[in-house]
Amino acid sequence: MQTLDALILDARQLASGVGGAVATPAVTEAARQMQICNACRYCEGFCAVFPAMTQRLEFGAADLHYMANLCHNCGACLHACQYAPPHAFAVNVPQAMAQVRGETYVAYAWPAPLGRLYQRNGLVVALALACGLALFLLLALAANGTLWGGPAGASFYSVFPHDLLALVFAPVFLWAALALGVGVTRFLRDVSPVTSGQLPTASDAVQATRDVLTLKYLDGGHGEGCHNEDDAYTLSRRRAHHLTFYGFMLCFAATSVAAVYHYAFGWDAPYDLPSLPKLLGAVGGISLLLGSAGLLRLKLARHPLHGDAAQKPMDYGFIALLLWAAATGLLLWLARGTPAMPALLALHLGGVMALFATMAYGKLAHGIYRSAALLRYAVEKRLPAKLSLGSE
Repeated sequence: MQTLDALILDARQLASGVGGAVATPAVTEAARQMQICNACRYCEGFCAVFPAMTQRLEFGAADLHYMANLCHNCGACLHACQYAPPHAFAVNVPQAMAQVRGETYVAYAWPAPLGRLYQRNGLVVALALACGLALFLLLALAANGTLWGGPAGASFYSVFPHDLLALVFAPVFLWAALALGVGVTRFLRDVSPVTSGQLPTASDAVQATRDVLTLKYLDGGHGEGCHNEDDAYTLSRRRAHHLTFYGFMLCFAATSVAAVYHYAFGWDAPYDLPSLPKLLGAVGGISLLLGSAGLLRLKLARHPLHGDAAQKPMDYGFIALLLWAAATGLLLWLARGTPAMPALLALHLGGVMALFATMAYGKLAHGIYRSAALLRYAVEKRLPAKLSLGSE
């Protein structure tokens, strides 16, 4: 059996770089741990990481970036591992994969100089940006004498014209989509050789989409959820993520339908029940608020060995912006027709604008890269084992 020093030496020799994936200390450490896990295989049925691991004898940088984004960071493998700290092997797969995953965001960011924003996108920055944007809008309303009050039944667009909002939000959203699209395309280009280089088929796309939308790999491999340090299984993280994701998508759908109402029919917001934008927005807002609050509770209660401590500010910043957008959106609905509506609209728009502005270089990236990794995994599952491609 290899010694720990020998495993570290082998990992350093194997973790060579490809494209954006380079041999960093985090990659080297993850390669060492994967060699140990590949010999043990106790966690083989937990999630997609370990079946992908068994396809390999070598773990190059591209392999590790691919596998790190397959990891959903549930932590179950840490508490099941006989080699976890304080064992001399110090195997902590959730933490090792989280550190490599953080490097993925930086390495594949576009434009490359902006990759460092992932390391600065913390709670204070997120809230400062949201407060700054909201304050700017509040001051604009105060200068126009429309901060408080206004005619009964006034529409949102009488406060901020729809065309002005579209002019402000559309470039920010399109930039975020472009930046994330370029980054994930570069990521797929680099990991494709280590997952056979074959193009995905329609069935691969369907399988990956199903895995993403159902969060399949947060079910613990058996549907009961991932277990904690007390060996109790839980679906809490899966449910909180589902509430957050589907709540966000319903809110986005409400905004899209409202745009159609405005341009096609000339109907101005705010809308009320039972209109489609309000149905989508109310359900989405409540879901987003509950899901984000659940993620915050779980984040605060997480085991200290889970995840990467350096990424906590980014995690908390993203959750804070989601909570801001959901809470102010629901308050805005309750305040329709009251003197507080203009001020609450400014607060809501400030939070939403900050969320969009940080989208390309914040926590949202984990869902995009994870979806891409699951697409490659769907390809890999239907192919014969390669075992030694490494990072060629």
